[in-house]
Amino acid sequence: MSRRVPRSRAPLALVLGATLTAPLALTAPAAAATGQFTVTALKFTVQAGGRTCTVDADLYRPAGVDRTHPAPAVLATNGFGGSKSDGSTDAIGKAFAQRGYVSLVYSGLGFGKSGCLISLDDPTIDGVAASRLVDFLGGRRAADDGTKADFVTLDAPGDPRVGMVGGSYGGAIQLATAAVDQRLDALVPMITWNDLAYSLDPNNAIGGADVPGAFKWQWANGFYLIGEGQPLLEPNLDPSRINSLACLHFVTKACDTVRTLNSGRYPAKQTAELLAYARSVSPVSYLNRVKAPTLLVQGQADSLFNLNEATATYKTLKAQGTPAKMIWQSWGHSGGITDPAAGELNLGQGNLETSYVGRRILAWFDRYLGKKSVDTGPAFAYYRDWITDPDGTYATADRVPTPTRTLYLSGDGKLVDNRSKVTRGSRSYANWLVSTSHSESSLYGILGLPDPAPYDTPGTYLGWTSEPLARTTDVVGAPRATLKVVSPKAERTQHSGDAADKLVLFAKLYDVAPDGSKTLVHRLVAPVRVPDVTKSFTVTLPGIVHRYEKGHRLRFVIAASDDAYFGNRGIKPVTVVSAPGDTGVLQLPVID
Repeated sequence: MSRRVPRSRAPLALVLGATLTAPLALTAPAAAATGQFTVTALKFTVQAGGRTCTVDADLYRPAGVDRTHPAPAVLATNGFGGSKSDGSTDAIGKAFAQRGYVSLVYSGLGFGKSGCLISLDDPTIDGVAASRLVDFLGGRRAADDGTKADFVTLDAPGDPRVGMVGGSYGGAIQLATAAVDQRLDALVPMITWNDLAYSLDPNNAIGGADVPGAFKWQWANGFYLIGEGQPLLEPNLDPSRINSLACLHFVTKACDTVRTLNSGRYPAKQTAELLAYARSVSPVSYLNRVKAPTLLVQGQADSLFNLNEATATYKTLKAQGTPAKMIWQSWGHSGGITDPAAGELNLGQGNLETSYVGRRILAWFDRYLGKKSVDTGPAFAYYRDWITDPDGTYATADRVPTPTRTLYLSGDGKLVDNRSKVTRGSRSYANWLVSTSHSESSLYGILGLPDPAPYDTPGTYLGWTSEPLARTTDVVGAPRATLKVVSPKAERTQHSGDAADKLVLFAKLYDVAPDGSKTLVHRLVAPVRVPDVTKSFTVTLPGIVHRYEKGHRLRFVIAASDDAYFGNRGIKPVTVVSAPGDTGVLQLPVID
């Protein structure tokens, strides 16, 4: 049997605020010597988003680094809800200072003791603020107390040799900063987004990019509540942190977006505004300006920002000639984040040199900050949870796999390997007015409760199951399914002018063991709002890395609902018809 990574769930505030690791004890006072480096608390007054605000930062200076012995720098900030003092951000400062880098870590705008509103890593706001810190590292400006950084390696006057590293909210800021400041030399964004419209309101139908998806209400509202509560979590009367009573701590467009999503309605004008804003603060809209070499690290256990997000960023960067490589590690927002599997990166343990991802990060910075001729590793690497030796858990490839094996949806509920084996038939399901399927609940994480096993209620889903596999099958990448459904009720309402009247369904893949027990791989689902129910449509499922053992069966399911998302408005029965010459197909990226 394969070894499964334990499903570790942490309270949402910890997941968002301590994105990289468990807390690390380091509470050095300003300019206090630690033996290997000093830590100095600094403030920077910056202009961002039409406001004047203070950025709260800590400067980690390695022993022996001075004007005559300069060193390259690493810049980092917190995950959502965190600050410069949380375990992960603090750990980055220490880890890289111990390895000879000047480290500047800061609380992102609106968090900790930094001013201004939360603006979702908007490059014109958060990116510009981070650029002012690059000015400091380059000697162009001083901190508010007059401190200057004349000990950072320069590539040109005012141009420091500097990289960025961090996860989630602290990952997207790297791309946002690189889009407005070409002085960055290396980026390592971890478990972050490509398109917030997809992240929070996903539609996995290919060609349905302008059709809103299914609102990921638990994750989105968790973010919103933590953001709006910042003045209470970190008491601060700084007026730059306050917007209005209706939108306390975010920029107005962010609040408007959340309210539109929570309304359950998608009128054309509001939907266009929602999609435009979400994409404007997402790498998908500005990657064409990112030229800094980028090592993307994404988590397989992540229902917030799944592997498809990093893959989209990776492919865009590669296509435009930006040096880029990608790693799919084990942990993400949905599992293992505070208790990584053996051998996985855990900055709290200081295991950069002894973990695969840690060594790749160090090599990336050696190459682009140290300007050394070092091997930065393969183009693509992925973690395999079925390997028991921590030193052999990663496999590598020169490209991201694409679907290579096709299975067909038969009318008798079977997944068959040849179209001639398809049985003619039709089957139906109908949604209820309440959710009847469960994949994952981030709300259980907030309360510290165990998450119930995934389930689907009979009559509200359809499934197709393969014969027991004759050989072990490794699926690496994003499966695709092409479907055609019949839903007269949805057909009558889909042109109402409100996209909420279109049909919603959820596609997913199970692993069925010989004893009948089922595993929803990493609890991932593909929400779909069907662009036009009268036409066939193709669904891209979230990327996975999973071994189906010999004797196990694949099971493909489409369900009417999922309780982590908003679903259908009204009852919309669905029928799927199969015939040998006209049936749905499932395509899998299988590694031989």
